[in-house]
Amino acid sequence: MDSPSQPMAMSVPDAAGEQASTSYVVLLSAIAAISGFLFGFDTAVINGVLLFFRKQFALTNLQTEIAASSLLLGCLIGAASASLLGDRYGRKKSLLLGALLFAASALGSALSDSVGFFAVARFAGGLAIGLASALTPVYIAEIAPAKNRGKLVSLNQLAIVIGILSAYLVNWQLSKLGESSWRWMLATAALPSFCFFLGLLVIPESPRWLISRGKKEEGGRVLSRIVGAGAAREQVADIERVISSEQGSWREVFEPGIRARLGVAIALAVFSQITGINTVLYYGSIIVSEHFRGQSSSVALAANVIIGGINLLFTIVAMLFLDRWGRRGILMTASGGMAAALAALVISFRIPSFPPTVMLLEILVYVAFFAFGMGPGVWLYIAEIFPTKIRGRAASLATSSLWAGTLVVTFTFLSLVKSVGIGGTFAIYSILSTICFLYIWKFVPETRGRTLEQIQEHWQR
Repeated sequence: MDSPSQPMAMSVPDAAGEQASTSYVVLLSAIAAISGFLFGFDTAVINGVLLFFRKQFALTNLQTEIAASSLLLGCLIGAASASLLGDRYGRKKSLLLGALLFAASALGSALSDSVGFFAVARFAGGLAIGLASALTPVYIAEIAPAKNRGKLVSLNQLAIVIGILSAYLVNWQLSKLGESSWRWMLATAALPSFCFFLGLLVIPESPRWLISRGKKEEGGRVLSRIVGAGAAREQVADIERVISSEQGSWREVFEPGIRARLGVAIALAVFSQITGINTVLYYGSIIVSEHFRGQSSSVALAANVIIGGINLLFTIVAMLFLDRWGRRGILMTASGGMAAALAALVISFRIPSFPPTVMLLEILVYVAFFAFGMGPGVWLYIAEIFPTKIRGRAASLATSSLWAGTLVVTFTFLSLVKSVGIGGTFAIYSILSTICFLYIWKFVPETRGRTLEQIQEHWQR
């Protein structure tokens, strides 16, 4: 902790410091959240790309699943590597690596001349997304004041859905360029990738990571700009006290005191994906054009824009309520609503000549419930519940589980539809949403309104 003769970065009173820090911490969170935009864009752009890429290279269902899933395999490996990089080199440097991978993937996939080259380039982008998805929520959680942490961490989810909507809009507009339009769809991501890299150069490292690495004064200076000098001194002391009781090793991640919360984080991560959301986000154009009676590819791309808009709208709604209602209530509302919406969709598929507009409405309700809770709520919860020294490792493990679930769903969707039909496939996702609701009700405790250190003390008790 800084001595009285070495004042913190802000010499104003705490009240003013806290007021001034709001814009500062929002700026830091927004720059970090550019990775969320790239996450959303890169994952969703495949929705439109596949319509043209599949036709140009005459892909089978299996090849289409490989093209869609190569990114997700990279996400899984990137998330698994995030703990090693994030804990050893810091959150900031690891995200800088991710920014370079984002740019390389965008340009490489756009220039692909074969399915194999395309898969490798998308795999590189997946590595970037894996790193960012594990470390960006952690970084924001570690700089955010407790009272605003839900909203600030959810900026990343907001950026993700803005990226998804942007991808759908870009796909819709660039589809007019003809068969080669998929190349321009992919190349578009290069510009925000470079912007992300430049933004990372000017933000500080996570203060909690700095303090955990023995850089107390540097971490204290960052905290003083966020919460004011007095509060920063208290938080430095709290962080040191909590860190002193932590080992910070992989062995600790699996010790009894951590195991329970790790199980909850992994379960929520997996449930958020195996309930089927990415079948809509990645294969939405195929679902509408092939399984909604009389709908063309252009209509399917336009429907994606509506889906992306609903996703964005209800993510904003979630940001308004996460710190009011709490995480648990919103997660239960979301999973229950998703189950009901999918059950209605299953019934619609079984009724001949059912209006496509009503079926789209049911998908929109499903997406809305996901965006309201299972999207932002799960990322926030994972970022909150682990001790500082193992937060990177534990969040990486949970995020890897999330991407494993995404990979399984994406790689099996078309095959599952061929095996049990589109209605049977969504019936499975509806049942899994119901199980998710019951799990949250039984096993997930509330974290709203507590500092990260108070959350650790609660779990230890």
